[in-house]
Amino acid sequence: MARTLPARSAIEPKHTWNARSVFTTPAAWDAELAAVIAQIPAVRTHEQLMTRGAAELADGLLAVEQLMTRMMKVLVYAGFSYSVDTTDSRAAAMNDTAQGAYGQVSAAVSFLDPVLLGIGKDTIGQWLRSEPKLAVHKHYLDNLWRKQAHVRSAEVEELLGMVSDPFFGPGNTANMLVNADLKFADARDANGRTFEVTQGSLFRILEDPDRVPRRAAWTNYMEGHSFFRNTLAATLTTSIKQNVFKSRARRFDSALAGVLDLDNIPTEVFHNAIGVFRRNLPLWHRYFDVRRRVLHLKSLHHYDMWAPLTKKKIRIPFEKSVNLICEGLAPMGDEYVAAVRKGCLKDRWVDIYPNRGKRSGAFSWGTFGTHPFIMMSYVDDITSLSTLAHELGHSMHSLYTWKTQPFVYSTYSTFVAEVASNFHQALVRDSLLKGAVDMRIAVIEEAMANFFRYFFIMPTLARFELATHQRVEKGEPLTADLMMDLMTELLAEAYGPGVAIEREREGLLWATFPHLFEDYYVFQYETGIAGAQALAGRVLRGEPNAVPAYIRFISAGSSDYPIDVLRKAGVDLSHPEPVEEAFAVMAGYVDQLEALLL
Repeated sequence: MARTLPARSAIEPKHTWNARSVFTTPAAWDAELAAVIAQIPAVRTHEQLMTRGAAELADGLLAVEQLMTRMMKVLVYAGFSYSVDTTDSRAAAMNDTAQGAYGQVSAAVSFLDPVLLGIGKDTIGQWLRSEPKLAVHKHYLDNLWRKQAHVRSAEVEELLGMVSDPFFGPGNTANMLVNADLKFADARDANGRTFEVTQGSLFRILEDPDRVPRRAAWTNYMEGHSFFRNTLAATLTTSIKQNVFKSRARRFDSALAGVLDLDNIPTEVFHNAIGVFRRNLPLWHRYFDVRRRVLHLKSLHHYDMWAPLTKKKIRIPFEKSVNLICEGLAPMGDEYVAAVRKGCLKDRWVDIYPNRGKRSGAFSWGTFGTHPFIMMSYVDDITSLSTLAHELGHSMHSLYTWKTQPFVYSTYSTFVAEVASNFHQALVRDSLLKGAVDMRIAVIEEAMANFFRYFFIMPTLARFELATHQRVEKGEPLTADLMMDLMTELLAEAYGPGVAIEREREGLLWATFPHLFEDYYVFQYETGIAGAQALAGRVLRGEPNAVPAYIRFISAGSSDYPIDVLRKAGVDLSHPEPVEEAFAVMAGYVDQLEALLL
């Protein structure tokens, strides 16, 4: 019998996200969506009124923020409903409608920055001093003056706002294809056991001690993608072209510069991270050799990277996982830990278990006025525990930001987001490593799997991303074959001679990462782990003010530039040293594995 996933309807409500806390019924969502659309004309009237004086400007900013607050709740409800069951046609329609509405709202409020620039820095400076309601917007306005050269006319800004909806298209197409329509052949082992291969089950199979189903599952998974390689390449290429278009429309020299400028991050940060990664490839080659020897293999393959290094499997049910995470977070204080526990066990932040149609991976998402919800597929193991800790880091980041900052600063950059998530994992690992030997091995295995994803795969994808963007910027073609050749070449360098690479399998790795539809996101996992390790080290060493400094960091939202928010917390990611220090932490894990297993 194949191991099949339950239908969404079979999941107990207590194990699902608390959708009713956002909208009590789908009908209530419909009504709010209609109300949001109906409010657009009233908000647009502020375009002219805002130029008349400080009070009118404050009223206009408030109207825009109130509309965006309501729109985001509509978007979160629809998007999360769709993510937990991509086969639900009602949810898919809601998600599509919500994205269309978001595009309308974005276009409707796109007048804001051009109007502010038209009023002028000196006049707005006077208004800031005379109208207390405007004071909170000072950083937003300072950032606007910084970006002034890249803000276009009101007409162009409106057009750029309008294209946000159709520009969701490539990512949505790839998501529907991969998560809803794409089917994979079952994997079988030598004894005839069959394993259902899905987005939600793949990595559970790759963790099987038996190499036969691992190889079969990976082969079938990649062959499923291979059938649609040209479609997947076309959708990603279109996304890249859209990003290049947007950067050129805003007069940036490159897409990389355009994306990073949004958060005032120098392009050197990207190149520093990639440089440190390449310098530390010998450490990765050493780890791969340890893994090969422990597994008694002549050569290692990609599908061996998650194979267990010990026979004993540690089972950790969800509630026990919550308890272990809370123990690890104890240095953060009672208030912090209580919020985590209540979110998991009472307020239903987490959509816990896998089901058919559920999106792959895990994420935390919400907005002003909602819980910081988590979508994942928990399967009672150490990896699930770590994933939950990771996503709870995001959720606590959101929770503290929302309760501290006004709407204008209620989001935060992906550059700091991955610091908070990996900070949680670092604290929880430190606590778990104090346990029995079997637990220590399992924790180090999980840690290395995490580093493998974020300190190996993601930097390699970042190199792929840079190369593909540069091809488009030069007017050169991108095809599935070109992408596969590039991916194979980059992986061969990164893996070294000790790992076998198959072009028809690993060459398609790019097709399995939806992260690439969010431009220049993947490298920020590497910088995120580096920042997290530095801040966790301060807390674990008991350095004075380390915990309050971290709380201030996750409470800052976008009230300051990401690099500066982190610098105030105690880590400077404008230099390569934190990334080097994180590789030193990884080296310590490899040392422990050698001591424990060889």
